[in-house]
Amino acid sequence: MSKWWKRDTTVDNGRRRLMGGLALVGSVLAAASGAARAEEKKPEDKPLRFPGDPPEHYVVYQLNKAEPEYHDHIVFSVGAMLRQYGDNIKVAVVAFGPGIHVLLKNPRRVVTQTVHEKIVSLHDYGVDFFACGNTLKSLSLGAADVLPIATVVEVGASKLMELQKQGYAYISW
Repeated sequence: MSKWWKRDTTVDNGRRRLMGGLALVGSVLAAASGAARAEEKKPEDKPLRFPGDPPEHYVVYQLNKAEPEYHDHIVFSVGAMLRQYGDNIKVAVVAFGPGIHVLLKNPRRVVTQTVHEKIVSLHDYGVDFFACGNTLKSLSLGAADVLPIATVVEVGASKLMELQKQGYAYISW
């Protein structure tokens, strides 16, 4: 007499082996996947960099608009690049046209104090800032009107071109 509460052990044992096998395969795959991800992120796998080693990455930003929101985006992006690549990147920012005001001691357009502070901070992290001399002349300004962290170049657009020839990737918003 068969009782409904009694199990057929043959079927149960087969199920147990199948489920156990699937669990084992799943855990092996998960462990292998986790190990592969851990290997990708090991900082010790990165080649050693020493002070003075040239960076592998170079980027130049064009800063040529007057809107404060635009300034915020550029400054944030520059900071993000530094966070991502650390000392393995060289960043330059070339300001001309209406964007020149972010590099002026006394801007004639709206530039937030926060942007000015961030620009000085970015310079402390090695970011080079270039101010277009032609734009300054058109505003009847000179090098004395520019923040001391910036270098005045004769033509901002030509500085962009020169940096690209030197291997800098060009970023424009």
